[in-house]
Amino acid sequence: MMLGNSMIQVCQLPTSIMFNDFNYAQIDQQLTMWIAGLLWTAFFAVVVSASPEDPELSSTRVVFQTSYGDIEFGFYPSVAPQTVDHIFKLVRLGCYNTNHFFRVDKGFVAQVADVVGGRSAPMNKEQRKEAEKTVIAEFSNVKHVRGILSMGRYSDPNSASSSFSMLLGDAPHLDGQYTIFGKVTKGDDTLKKLEQLPTRREGIFVMPTERITILSAYYYDAQMETCEEERSHLKRRLSASAIEIERQRMKCFP
Repeated sequence: MMLGNSMIQVCQLPTSIMFNDFNYAQIDQQLTMWIAGLLWTAFFAVVVSASPEDPELSSTRVVFQTSYGDIEFGFYPSVAPQTVDHIFKLVRLGCYNTNHFFRVDKGFVAQVADVVGGRSAPMNKEQRKEAEKTVIAEFSNVKHVRGILSMGRYSDPNSASSSFSMLLGDAPHLDGQYTIFGKVTKGDDTLKKLEQLPTRREGIFVMPTERITILSAYYYDAQMETCEEERSHLKRRLSASAIEIERQRMKCFP
């Protein structure tokens, strides 16, 4: 545990500081350096804890249902607000239903196709209007690590539309070049299943030999869901308490 040892070394008074040593100037200087070390360590800890690499997820959750299992993800509205608004609107309109993962490169990315050409079902006018929009680049300091959602695009940084990748490993070479807008919150086991499927290579893309369809997509509010669970649990507890009270009443006052 390097951090633990380094903290111990910083906090340990220098052995040259002895109470029977009357070189007060030397003691003063060494104490000043010791205190400065403590302050620097504390400052560094605060900076690390407030790192922009760990942004806060909103309470909205989206679930992609596939034949291999569900994949749930959340959004980073503070990191990429316009991208989040766009993707969430596509979800609400049902644009990702019948779409598919056209790319599965083990240890790299599982990429969702652009909904305009990726869906097997036709699109209505409202869906197509939103799907054909592009969003401006919203690059950030958030790192490309497993589970991160990152927008696909062409050479133009502002060409992102509806295709995005779910990272299957760390990809530092993508940092600062593609818009990160969320991360997978549940379903890593599903992603692992996708990584085991047979693939073929087409140019730079590693693609599954079978179609991995997003059967449907839905969304919910995780915060509200928690409240409902707590309310339901409380109701059960109150009901059980009422039954126990009545049982004791009948026992003591027949």
